[in-house]
Order: sequence, then C-alpha cells, then structure tokens
Amino acid sequence: MEEPPQRARPGRTPAPGGRTSRPRQTEVARLAGVSQATVSLVLGARNQGATISEETRRKVLDAVRTLGYVPDPAASRLAAARNNLLGVFSFTPTFPTDVQHSYYPFLVGVEQEAAARGYDLVLFTGSSTGGAGAAGPHALNRVRLADGCLFLGRHAPADELLRLVGDGFPVVHLGRRDELEGLAWVGADYISAGREVVAHLASLGHRRIVLVRENDDAPASIDREHGFLKGLEEAGLPGGPGAVFRSADPERDLTAERLRGWLDDGVTAFVAEETDTGDAWRALHGAAHFVGIDCPRDASLAVLGSPPPDLADGPAITGFDIPRPRLGAAAVRMLAALVAGEEATEPLVACTFRPGSTAGPPPPEHL
Repeated sequence: MEEPPQRARPGRTPAPGGRTSRPRQTEVARLAGVSQATVSLVLGARNQGATISEETRRKVLDAVRTLGYVPDPAASRLAAARNNLLGVFSFTPTFPTDVQHSYYPFLVGVEQEAAARGYDLVLFTGSSTGGAGAAGPHALNRVRLADGCLFLGRHAPADELLRLVGDGFPVVHLGRRDELEGLAWVGADYISAGREVVAHLASLGHRRIVLVRENDDAPASIDREHGFLKGLEEAGLPGGPGAVFRSADPERDLTAERLRGWLDDGVTAFVAEETDTGDAWRALHGAAHFVGIDCPRDASLAVLGSPPPDLADGPAITGFDIPRPRLGAAAVRMLAALVAGEEATEPLVACTFRPGSTAGPPPPEHL
C-alpha cells in the first residue's frame, strides 16, 4: 500500500530538492563562494560603509534564490531590538577604575555622554572573553549583548573587529584604526601635536633630536612618529633612521652607554612616545637619571603625550595633553549614530601643547 505524502510542518515551506529545514546563511555563503559576513552585508540594511562588488552581490542573490533562503523573522526581530545598552571593551584583565589609569579620563567622557543620550553601559574586559582575542575566533561575541560596542586598546584583534563590522554590528574604536576597512573610529591629532613639540625644541636651538619609541605598528605610534619626522623636516633638522630609536624592550635596550653615545654625537634633546605601558618614557627617564643628566641644562626631554602617572611627580614634562574625555564623548556620539543606522563622522580632536620645564636651550657648546 502506497504511503500518503507527508505534509510539511506548519510554518515551513519545502525548499528546493524537497528539504523542509530552513536554509541557513552559511549554506548561502558556501554556494556563493563568499564569507557569511559578506552574505550579511548583501542582505542587511546597513553595511557601515563596506563596499560589495556587483559580481559578489549577484552571486549571493543567485544562491539565495537557488536555496530558497528566507531570513529568520525571529532573528531579524532580535537584531532590530534596541535595549539602550552600549558596550565598552577595554582589552585589560580588569576594568580600569583607578583615576590614575590612562583609560580613566576616556571613560569619564564615555559615561557622561552615554548618560546624556539615555544609554546605560555594559563593561567588558579581556577576562570576560577569555583573553581579548586569544580564546578563538568568537572571543568578542559577548559584546553583542549591547546595541553596539566601543573598543579601547592599541592591540585589538583585527579579525574579530572586522567580523563584527561584517555582521552589521555597530562598532567604534577609540583611536585611529583606518587600516581596518569599514571600522568606525575617533582619534586625536597626534601628527600636529608631534610637530608642535619638535617646533618648540627647534625654537630653543636644538639641532639634533632623537625619538624613542616602542617597536610596533600601532596607528597611534605611527602618527606620533610621522608628526615627529614632519616637525624635523619643517625645522630643517636631520631626520632619517638615526632620528628614531625603536625597541621591543626600551628599558633593556636604551642603555646608559647608548645615551652617552648620543650625547657625545651632539644630540641635545630626546623625545619619547606615550603608550599604554609608558615603556619608552620610563626607559628614557631611567637612563637619563642613571647617566646623571641635569635636565634641561645638559639635555632636554619631552614626551609625545604625557608620562606614566607613577613618573608624573616633579617638574611638568614638556609634551602635549590628550583630550581624553572629549574623545570618549565623541566615540559615544558616533556609536549612538551607528546604532540608529545613521551616517557618522567625527573630526580629529586637537591636543593641547604643554610647555613644561624639561626643555630649555641646548648647552652653550651646541649653540
């Protein structure tokens, strides 16, 4: 006896080939030969500035028709839901609450702007995801509990951030990250600030200046070095490789002998970059103290930013102040706009030059 044909369950439309399960985005991506993130961008209402070629779009839409793919309405409703929560991810083992921490002023601006816009904050750290990108390809998925997320940190995992962007999740990085296509960011104008520090040293009469920096390619470090070299060029001072000392471990590599060698070679001013660790300034400050440099009588010292809090006591250090609260507020404004599906741009925020007292004219023999 021939069995009667089975009925499809309510709410299910048989897909091509007689299947009754709902095709998934991963299957669309596999058939089209693209990533799932690309499928999300083609089918989503927002793409955060990402560019999809017409050929790729056609492949995705052809795969959608072939498979009979229909977005899950429940998932769509969930994605469209808003709970007035903004995430803040710090890439630190614990969330920085010490007022001396370099992130703290950023967080003040974030909190104030979020409150003014009616948002609550959800705070995430590296430990909450198993270690900021070290726990596999989905280490940052917890941030999706919020409507969007703001990230702080020089070494945020690029692949994870791009995956969030590709999925249409609103993301803003606090600090320049324009090497990651489609990632929104806000930042300070470190290039102009670095030029201003060098111009100040040149106006005092310095003709040989060396920058001490960490050996990485973080965008903030690149901008500071670019501003430093641009300042040398505009002042007619020698640049090139000899003007920049890069080290993965400045406290180990910036020895007293190296510093004495520079002084003997006519270098009269030293500049260090500011970083999360403060290693460059810490190494320069320690070597100068060990050699017995009377600053600024024997040599001038400056920092492209501010020194680490534990070395900030004593005379004001020549450099510039980063408007951290303003940057935090700008990041929230941009994130709120992205959550609302709007275009969002924020200009670079200018830093304020700090004359300090660690820079003065070079020794008479170098004038």
